[in-house]
Amino acid sequence: MIIELSLFAILLFLAFFTRKQWHHQLPPSPMALPIIGHLHLLGPLIHHSFRDISSRYGPLIYLRLGSVSVVVASTPELAKELLKTHELTFSSRKHSIAIDRLTYNSSFAFASYGPYWKFIKKISTFELLGNRMLNQFLPIRKQELHHFLGVFYSKSKVGESVNITQELIKLSNNIISQMMLSMRSSDTNGESEIARTVVREVTQIFGEFNVSDFIWFCKNIDFQGFRKRIEDIYNKYDGLLEKLITSREQLRKKNRSNEVVHEAKDFLDIMLDVMEDKNAEIRLTRNHIKALFLDFFTAATDTTAITIEWALAELINQPKVLEIAREEINKVVGNGRIAQESDNPNLPYIQAILKETFRLHPPIPMVARKSIQDCKINGYTIPANTLLFVNMWSIGRDPKYWKNPSLFQPERFLKSNIEDDLSSSIDIRGQHFQFLPFGTGRRSCPGISLAMQSLPTTLAAMIQCFDWKVVNPPGVELNIGDHHHVLDMTERPGLTAPRIHDLVCIPVPRLPSDVLDPVCAN
Repeated sequence: MIIELSLFAILLFLAFFTRKQWHHQLPPSPMALPIIGHLHLLGPLIHHSFRDISSRYGPLIYLRLGSVSVVVASTPELAKELLKTHELTFSSRKHSIAIDRLTYNSSFAFASYGPYWKFIKKISTFELLGNRMLNQFLPIRKQELHHFLGVFYSKSKVGESVNITQELIKLSNNIISQMMLSMRSSDTNGESEIARTVVREVTQIFGEFNVSDFIWFCKNIDFQGFRKRIEDIYNKYDGLLEKLITSREQLRKKNRSNEVVHEAKDFLDIMLDVMEDKNAEIRLTRNHIKALFLDFFTAATDTTAITIEWALAELINQPKVLEIAREEINKVVGNGRIAQESDNPNLPYIQAILKETFRLHPPIPMVARKSIQDCKINGYTIPANTLLFVNMWSIGRDPKYWKNPSLFQPERFLKSNIEDDLSSSIDIRGQHFQFLPFGTGRRSCPGISLAMQSLPTTLAAMIQCFDWKVVNPPGVELNIGDHHHVLDMTERPGLTAPRIHDLVCIPVPRLPSDVLDPVCAN
């Protein structure tokens, strides 16, 4: 017993001594515990925990999570300093056991800034997500949106409820499946459910805390059963992708032998062309293609569905805002047709609703980077290999930068908003550091154009076509600030931040049957 106490005292002394030794260099930090560091201060919603710690120790804090050094920034000024001024210093991304395994160590999203990342960024920007590809698949996006609305219309005829969360994931998944594979995910003979499940499982496990990633001597010990979950996800995903790639390779070989040429190419064709090009800047492998598919499926499916769900949930809780949105749609679109992408520039209030949703409910609540060298920030030293988290969720709710930050007020983003002219001029493309829904700089999301074409149209069509009668899960008690709030706005842990409960509603048609009947026929 005496020996154990002595060892504990030594560990405490070392922790205290190390803290004092670095105190003049590292940003402010709470007292760390031996071995685990500050892990005991983190709850399931890590961006909430970071906000709470920052409120006590300042906007730039240092944490030691096990054996991993972490810096958290919580102001736009620091975000600009770290992500713009020192962009190259923080040009890398964190890795974990789950990320390395599920991305085949070949992910574009998590790759280090270098030749491979630059090559894929160029292909993504000009080929995979360029204007030509977006225009090519415009009819597909319209068709998928109408099919999506048709599901609700069919249910409305018999007064049945619909799980909107699941349908939004299906819509996003179908659109990206069409762009990547020229097929709807529901055309994969029952495998669509595997694909949709994998997307949510991947984003969830990427954001969960795995002790083996943070405490060095636990690296090879699977305390929490993570490795089994990772392997299950990997096997499902790899088997599905291998089947799809092999099938496409056989089709391409058959077409070549029959001298059949298809000018319209999807993502898979483009990537296979690159893989077969012996003169390409970077030689791609099958694992590279599989990793890129995971990147695009997770980025385009989960975050898009989450944004629409949060927006609709806020509108259901704020009927006055919903009514203003419907007045705008009625003025621009009318009730003789369904909103479409060409209407987007004429729907500024819908755009403002999405911006306000990004502010309060960023689908990825923190911008994450990793330093590749030491640097100085505000007189503090941030060592190389330190994880950086810019807490955009916290910045979006800070009264220093937003008037009435806890309120859902799309008007703050309208040009006619004289009272808050600064907010009304903020865009989404990473130039305003209090608002970075798609990141900023070299590592900003390449899918921003696709997102901002499909998101406004989907939201506008949903609120134009239907009223939504909420069906809350049994036993859910709401923490309601006023009588309008009928939905629980609690978040679920993970890399992304969706609502903890699925959104289930009974749709009630608002448009004439002669407008909605053709949609249902799709």
